[in-house]
Amino acid sequence: MQLDKKAEATVVAGDLHKILNATPLKPFDDAVLDFFNALSKRLVGIREYSDVATFGFWCRKASLLKAKEYYSNLDLSSMLGRGIVFHSTPSNVPVNFAYSFAAGLLAGNANIIRLPGKDFEQVQIITTAVRELLDGEHSHLASYVCFVKYPPDKKLHDVYSSICDVRVIWGGDSTIAELRESPLKPKATELTFADRYSIAVIDAFAYLEAVEKQRITQDFYNDTYFSDQNACTSPRIVFWLGNEADRDSAKELFWENTGVMVREKYDLAPVQAVGKLAAFYKVAADRTVSVTGDGALSQDGVTRHRPLSQNYITRIKVTDADSDLMRYKYNSGFFFEQDIDSLSDIFPVCGEGLQTLVYFGIDKDDISSFISGFKPKGIDRVVPIGKSMDFSLIWDGYDLIREMSRKVVLL
Repeated sequence: MQLDKKAEATVVAGDLHKILNATPLKPFDDAVLDFFNALSKRLVGIREYSDVATFGFWCRKASLLKAKEYYSNLDLSSMLGRGIVFHSTPSNVPVNFAYSFAAGLLAGNANIIRLPGKDFEQVQIITTAVRELLDGEHSHLASYVCFVKYPPDKKLHDVYSSICDVRVIWGGDSTIAELRESPLKPKATELTFADRYSIAVIDAFAYLEAVEKQRITQDFYNDTYFSDQNACTSPRIVFWLGNEADRDSAKELFWENTGVMVREKYDLAPVQAVGKLAAFYKVAADRTVSVTGDGALSQDGVTRHRPLSQNYITRIKVTDADSDLMRYKYNSGFFFEQDIDSLSDIFPVCGEGLQTLVYFGIDKDDISSFISGFKPKGIDRVVPIGKSMDFSLIWDGYDLIREMSRKVVLL
């Protein structure tokens, strides 16, 4: 196939033609581990972008060897990558592309990575570091990496889809529908990461008793405001577990602490503030809205508290959250809240769209019992507060190494 006649994307790093001739590698190949360790050394010290430094820490050799231990029951020596992986990555999460690329290469594949459409400095930092390594001491891996950038274009989708053995689509339902118009090879497989949402469950008494409330505030900020709630991992609903007195006290203190941090670290543009107001009106459109004595707007069990910190935090209290509530979700610090008496009360929101359950002060055995007892269609990840953005090679229920590699059976 004459790719140069069709593929007019900007190649940021790598050589698309070399990709076609790359032979599969074994998962966790030593050369790949050494490459990521070298990349890690270039990225961990970049303090102005903590997401870049976090990726650098994640891809260090010691971390990847620890991840490899999960596959100790497999004979990795009899496995190979599937061939070429085409990654279409989201436009609003700067470093997602790097984790997707890393998973594809760790699984033993050559990779074509479509970069975010937005000009993130983080993307430039990582791709520059990769390019320098491939041009230097790690040139033997140059045929396994190609970063491309282009606006949505079916012709280009068709080209990359036609040559790949695995297509990985991040970015939501509309992106998946768009890419699926481009056919794959008959034997090719596909991994899709659809629109998802996440929730947080906080034990009120545990929060009130916690000594390091500043750390908890920072953890919640990292889970939500750091990605502007654009990540599927960002909690949209906060559930408060406990008795009424503890819940009221915990919420007041928690949101006050959050407001202080948000004012210091987060920039809320006017268009975001207007968007949050419009999102509330969308919720209220189905219900009768009235102004209560305390100045909050409420309707049929839904209350919108006065915006805190000059609209940096918008809280909408609900009494019967369910999956349908996510039709009204917004970002920029837009939260639904519900008081609950037991974990079983979160079951109505645990539809197939629920990705991550973030928790604080909840016993993991209680969460395990809830999952085994109720068997929710959703919940692919359960993580402590502050860890929702931590990437794992098992994501959205997919084991990325197994999905992007193949077992060679010798009888």
